[in-house]
Amino acid sequence: MQNQRVLLHPPHLSNEKSLKTLVENRSVYTLNHCELNIFETYESSNLVPLKFNDFVVTSMLRGKKVMHLFDEPGFDYLPGETVVIPSNIEMKIDFPEASKKNPTQCLALAIDKAKITDTLNFLNERYPKEGNDVFWQLNYQNYFFYNNIDLATTINKLIKECMSTSITKDALADLTLQELLVRIIQTQTIKSIDEGITVQANNPIFEVTEFIKLNLKENINLKTLSDKACMSTTSFYRFFKRELGVSPIEYVLNEKIKQAKKLLQNPGIQINEVCYLSGFEDANYFIRLFKKHEGITPKQYQLLFVN
Repeated sequence: MQNQRVLLHPPHLSNEKSLKTLVENRSVYTLNHCELNIFETYESSNLVPLKFNDFVVTSMLRGKKVMHLFDEPGFDYLPGETVVIPSNIEMKIDFPEASKKNPTQCLALAIDKAKITDTLNFLNERYPKEGNDVFWQLNYQNYFFYNNIDLATTINKLIKECMSTSITKDALADLTLQELLVRIIQTQTIKSIDEGITVQANNPIFEVTEFIKLNLKENINLKTLSDKACMSTTSFYRFFKRELGVSPIEYVLNEKIKQAKKLLQNPGIQINEVCYLSGFEDANYFIRLFKKHEGITPKQYQLLFVN
């Protein structure tokens, strides 16, 4: 699900004797095209500055930060969340709850500019997007998002490769960096769609996803969606999966579950009614699917909103 945070596997905390400082103690793993930094903080602090020369992917592993970026209001930064930051942009970070018993831990993966350029050129050449003047690109305005399963799996893989002692670690990390950039762009696209922001106006993905959201109660199938995009079903499936990292049908089910969650915030609504209004025909199937996605039944979810 797009709106769930998938947690990463945090590396072990540093041995107390090896700590050089209690605020943003840094461990560095340097590879050919990236540098993995693990930061740990053991005492409360405010407005700690941090800046990288390269584009950086940061993800929270433990504890809580408050991040200040681009002169915008500070926001809570928690495990299961990722923030991407352009090169030479200063972050200022608060650690309101950090202590020896409750340290924060965060990773910052700095990626060479040449590696990003090469990857985007490769994607645009080998896997061109549909539409005129539509390209694979990072969106620096869309910098904060929740980790989905694919993004979390890729970041976990990169942590493992960067910390490895294998002689092939640079080769494997290079492949995983490519995958990470694809996952970030897909995650940014889904978030833009969720927020109703059209990043690239000529991209037919926005028209298709809007159609899905407006027709959840209809029987939406692959043929309907491919016709809407004026593509063959095979081309459309490949296009959709490439853009968003999920299949069209997975996306439709995700949207139906999101709709159900909105409706369930009304304590008076019946589960059968939620099932119908979310576009499901069979209540038992709806309940099973909802539990698989959310870990609890629709009724249990509804009870969370009863005062």
